Amino acid sequence: MGKTLAIIHTTPVTVESLKQLANEYLPGFDVINFVDDSILPQLAKNGGKIEEVQERLIQYAKYAEQVGAHTIINACSSVGEVVEKAREQLNIPIIRIDEPMAETAVDQGGKIGVVATLATTLNPTIKLLKATAEKYGKQVDIQAELAGEAYECLISGDRDGHDDVLVEVLLKLADETDVVVLAQASMARVIEKLPKQIQAKFLTSPRLGMEQVKRTMEGL
Repeated sequence: MGKTLAIIHTTPVTVESLKQLANEYLPGFDVINFVDDSILPQLAKNGGKIEEVQERLIQYAKYAEQVGAHTIINACSSVGEVVEKAREQLNIPIIRIDEPMAETAVDQGGKIGVVATLATTLNPTIKLLKATAEKYGKQVDIQAELAGEAYECLISGDRDGHDDVLVEVLLKLADETDVVVLAQASMARVIEKLPKQIQAKFLTSPRLGMEQVKRTMEGL
């Protein structure tokens, strides 16, 4: 019997891209998706109070375990902190998509740029980077940029506008930092629009997160 990966999303935007990545890294594995697009609007309204959505997310993780998932990946950095709590209640691994990205960023640079289109994602990503740096005993200087206009474009269906705004912000940060972290999985495709010679400076969570899933699945 094949293994099953469950992915918990807070936006439909990440479903197709993560499914493709899963097929690339875990060929022959089944993928099941749980999508709740009410979570991000709720966090935007309540100032990012994750406690209000925590129980719901943990329930999705429990459902995933019930339907036979072998591993879960939490695809949303805004709610990444819930993963720690979920781990206490599950018998299968649950992976935070942005954890491997944070480790790579701290390893690669002392001056780290962080870009998000949502304030609710920016703060948890900064917290994760600081905690990761502390874990490895490293000093990091974090420069954060919020590209809110890009998110407005995305929700109004203007993908090109979203990408153009982000490219501008990313190029500016690339000049000022050693490495730039893209705080949301939905931003990853913008990397292809940047000059080839600097693309390696930018870290995105989907590919690094899926590599971690692969290592975890192979170890089961």
